[in-house]
Amino acid sequence: MKNTLFFILLWPCVAFSQFTQIKIVKEVRIKDKGLIVSAHPLASEAGALMLRKEGNAFDAAVATQLALAVVYPQAGNLGGGGFLVATKTNGEKFTLDYRETAPSKASRDMYLDKKGNADTDLSQNGRLAVGVPGSVAGFFATLKHCKLPMDVLIQPAIELAQKGFAITDREASLLNREMPSFERHNKIQTVFQRKSKWKKGDILIQKDLAETLKRIQKEGAEGFYQGETAQLIVAEMKRGNGIIEMGDLKNYRVIERKPIMFNYKENEILSMPLPSSGGILLAQMLKMSSFENLGNHRHNSPEAVQIMVEAERRAFADRAEYMGDPHFIEDRTQMLISDDYLKKRWKSFDRNWATPSAAVGKITKQPEESTETTHISILDREGNAVAVTTTLNGLYGSKVVVAGAGFFLNNEMDDFSIKPGVPNMFGAVGGEANSVQPGKRMLSSMTPTIVLKNGKPFIIVGTPGGTTIPTSVFQSIVNIVDFGLSAADAVNSPKFHHQWLPEGVLVESNFPDETVKALNKKNYELVKTDQIGRTELIVIDEKGNSTAVADGRGDDSVGIE
Repeated sequence: MKNTLFFILLWPCVAFSQFTQIKIVKEVRIKDKGLIVSAHPLASEAGALMLRKEGNAFDAAVATQLALAVVYPQAGNLGGGGFLVATKTNGEKFTLDYRETAPSKASRDMYLDKKGNADTDLSQNGRLAVGVPGSVAGFFATLKHCKLPMDVLIQPAIELAQKGFAITDREASLLNREMPSFERHNKIQTVFQRKSKWKKGDILIQKDLAETLKRIQKEGAEGFYQGETAQLIVAEMKRGNGIIEMGDLKNYRVIERKPIMFNYKENEILSMPLPSSGGILLAQMLKMSSFENLGNHRHNSPEAVQIMVEAERRAFADRAEYMGDPHFIEDRTQMLISDDYLKKRWKSFDRNWATPSAAVGKITKQPEESTETTHISILDREGNAVAVTTTLNGLYGSKVVVAGAGFFLNNEMDDFSIKPGVPNMFGAVGGEANSVQPGKRMLSSMTPTIVLKNGKPFIIVGTPGGTTIPTSVFQSIVNIVDFGLSAADAVNSPKFHHQWLPEGVLVESNFPDETVKALNKKNYELVKTDQIGRTELIVIDEKGNSTAVADGRGDDSVGIE
């Protein structure tokens, strides 16, 4: 695959006062060196710099996330949350849950009007949509696995914010598109607003964000959850109808959880448990599709796609009924991924006809999809592997920037079921299991995943994309394991997605026509879309050669130790 070059820069930056020269690398095959794949070349380079400083995969994960908070403001963040899945060379396997939580003043019906109708504008835009951020706490929870101190890990992000960097054409287009929302939801001018339109190569300097990062560098996690930054967050809440208080920030905690682990064709899969639906969905989809053995069919053939779509349909129906924060509901994970249960779910599969979604749940009108999150896949030379997905939820989250602190706040409250049966911005329908409660973590689709072969990392994968995340990770794994695709083809080949409701199957515009026509004859409605996800993938072969691929759908890039 060709590399796309539009600038060149490597750290440390001495000659340049601003980061105006950038290199995008789409694919690397290498041995005995660490690799990072992320949504932005400067963030990948920040992580790679830590590996060159004798750091490990966890150092790279923290530095890359912090850099993304600066250079990728639509999804990289301080004001959001995420999940980390990891395996260490000593055999340790764990996850970190730094998902946002509902504020203490949150209530079940907080997004209903006087007539009891759901007001999704309140759950998706502005200060009431904001959950208590977990990202910064997640960085510090990761620190115990790092070799380098936080003051080193955060320095690239500080430099990027303070000196400024050249924005890409995609970032310019998004900033221009969202300008009316920024103006609507911010009472104090932000650095993202300007009279003239943004264009590729414009320099984005974020002085307030740099100062926020310096407080974290100096004061640790308390530099965000207490003190000046926390006061600025609460002050921002009071400019509108926000409900986060100082106590909500001070009391936020990261939870270390045991990964979901299951076998698929002699490979061990590690993924994220509840409150992510992703790991359960992945287990269900892989296991159900194995009943038909995808390897007997061609990649993206009508037969293979039908099997996978029907597995997705059944898994997402279960998502709506059973899944939520395990501290607030009965955790049905083991039942949901058991072979006995899944074989019963699969009995209704008909290779000659589409299963109506009404057969597995009540039909509800759905809104448009949205796809904003960001993922990082990392492997270091020792063999430690990290998959981490973080998000603000929607594009630029709630659209609210914390005045004086310079970062966007999430709109994760929309990931709760704000009223049973009412879909969120990604079209996902929820029930009582995912209703709003104080301190509760909202259900997520993020699916950071590591596949092990013979106990060693084989595949490290994840993607943004809302509810398309689990299905894209599902496809990436079977593309390699069942269909034998190269890493590049596994990432960049046309994708599809189904989620029970709505009835239609999303397919990328370059999806094979023969498959579309064949599935139409079986009563499937295929709906074309420009893009599904942006997968970051690392594959390690049995000889120890590592291939890292950054999705061609964006400015994603590989960083090399």
